[in-house]
Amino acid sequence: MGVNIHHNKDCKFRHNEPKSQDIYLRLLVKLYRFLARRTNSTFKQIVLKRLFMSRTNRPPLSLSRMIGKMKLPGRENKTAVVVRTITDDMHIQEVPKLKVCALCVTSRAHRPIFKAGDKILTFDQLALDSRKGCGTVLLSGPRKGREVYWHFSKAPGTPHSHTKPYVAPRARSSSVPEADMPAEATKTNPGSCPVIKKLMDSEKKKRKEKKKSSYFLIFQR
Repeated sequence: MGVNIHHNKDCKFRHNEPKSQDIYLRLLVKLYRFLARRTNSTFKQIVLKRLFMSRTNRPPLSLSRMIGKMKLPGRENKTAVVVRTITDDMHIQEVPKLKVCALCVTSRAHRPIFKAGDKILTFDQLALDSRKGCGTVLLSGPRKGREVYWHFSKAPGTPHSHTKPYVAPRARSSSVPEADMPAEATKTNPGSCPVIKKLMDSEKKKRKEKKKSSYFLIFQR
């Protein structure tokens, strides 16, 4: 007889260090681990925990979302801290003056931030500026923003379900038979494309004409 194992007492897996072998990220972890231990501030502990996270749990934050969050009352003249990449948004024409600290900022997001006369800090500079995280706002991107999460939840078709079903690709329309449809040209069969087929036929005709002319010259001699 087997014994029923109760998994409710199992210890959950937690990251104690980043999976990435990036030297700069590991140096930041070393720095913030020391600061979290010495200063005993919750801000440093949260930043350290977010540095451990996997890439799926550290989604990028768009410039528009960051501006919207920093416009909330009581967040004026504060530093926006993002433990992930800041990406550009084409819909934003003007960027207000901001002080940003991020792991990475895309080249397109760099331009409007610098144009507005803003400051982009690295995490080691932030450690010198605010030791206990005073005057900072921790921001993060939407963790469940990826398309894969649209399929997770109640089964599609059940009441109050908004999940996206996994659907097979649609077949071609039955009005046009498959044999009459122009096939795509491939490396093994380049003549399947109608344009290439015409060119190949014209070349064949030219060769035949050359052969005929050569035979005619031989008989004349």
